[in-house]
Amino acid sequence: MKKLRIETWQRGDCTLGILTYGDFKCFTLELPWKDNEKNVSCIPRVSGYVGEKHESPSNGSVIAINNVLNRTYIQIHSANFLRQLKGCIAVGDSIKFLDGDSLPDVTNSKNTLKALLEVLPDKFTIEIT
Repeated sequence: MKKLRIETWQRGDCTLGILTYGDFKCFTLELPWKDNEKNVSCIPRVSGYVGEKHESPSNGSVIAINNVLNRTYIQIHSANFLRQLKGCIAVGDSIKFLDGDSLPDVTNSKNTLKALLEVLPDKFTIEIT
């Protein structure tokens, strides 16, 4: 079974990454590491998260990331700006500075998430390094 992999690098103000699943590639954006605190931190780097397609009441079609230590409702969903995240992961087709706040953003998030959901099975494993 193929794994969804996210290779991350930490900055003081955010966490950026490259997500791959087979031939599919995109960029990710998360909050900075703050000891896995709810709503203000990215999630820990771990191999073995369980991901599954999910319909979120607030975010629509998303990827739910299950079994995150001391965290619930973690998703990969569409968002362009860091301020739209509360511990989840945004995907996009590039990293740019869009809104003048000096924080990196991801572009074309809705279409990137839609394309990712099309290539994923209903349930899979996730590795974050």
